[in-house]
Amino acid sequence: MNRLQANLCLVCVTLCWSTEVIIFACIPDDILPFATTVITSGLAALILFACFFKRIRQETAKYGKKLLLRCLLLGVLKTAYDVLFLYGLDYFDVSTGAFTFSITVVVIPVILLTLKKKVNKKTWVSVILVLSGIVCALGSSLYNTQITGLLIMFIGCTVRAFFIVKLNEYAKEHDPVTISAWISVIVTAIAFGIWVALQPATFATIPWSGTVIASLFIYSYFIVAFAQTLNIFAQKRATATGATIIYSLEIVFSLIWSYTLPETLIDRAEPSLPHVIGALFIVAGSLIEILEFKGGRGKNEIRA
Repeated sequence: MNRLQANLCLVCVTLCWSTEVIIFACIPDDILPFATTVITSGLAALILFACFFKRIRQETAKYGKKLLLRCLLLGVLKTAYDVLFLYGLDYFDVSTGAFTFSITVVVIPVILLTLKKKVNKKTWVSVILVLSGIVCALGSSLYNTQITGLLIMFIGCTVRAFFIVKLNEYAKEHDPVTISAWISVIVTAIAFGIWVALQPATFATIPWSGTVIASLFIYSYFIVAFAQTLNIFAQKRATATGATIIYSLEIVFSLIWSYTLPETLIDRAEPSLPHVIGALFIVAGSLIEILEFKGGRGKNEIRA
């Protein structure tokens, strides 16, 4: 897999992630997000262990405590930024919250510079374009936002940026399937603890139905097991900043769904000029990052 192929994989991952809003529309609002996380991450872990048990066992035996501690760190960081995003959304509408959370794209290069890692000029151009798109889309809504909401989102962006940096580092050393499987296990355990604290009855509180079960399974397979694992495969060849720039395309895909899909699937939204212009800036910044490297086989690629 070369750098261009890795970037295209990240686009595929981002496209999968953008369908979350469609799947969540089929899940009742009274189901806590922590319950959804427990069920989907738990099912994803079962799927990965069932399909790749020998591979995961061999990788775990090879690296042992080192691998498990790294996955523990990633699992804690992932749960932390998910929770911060959840509470940060209380101060924003969904689209504004999504644009705000994408400010991670600015935090990542700062963290890399702090760690004395190089960030190339083209990446800075992409970052500036994506940031311009975010600012354009948010517009005056930022002035109406409480400082508390912005602070929560900024902390969430920082935690997410650190998660992406560490994931990018560990993906180059360990098997992606094994990392994905153990992250799913750890996230399930942490979310279950929070769920028990909030709703001691846990699974008995779920209004089970065919639609709910199907939605949770689809989310478990495509969003967690498939997209999360493909993301880690791509991280072996991508850069942390480049991956985050491409992740920002999730906003663009989500806007497309909200403008085009029928109301039976999603809450329709009317196109807004600031959002459209912001999305175009994000697409431009992402294209610079995606097309920066030529395809082909040779010394610039590794096999996944």
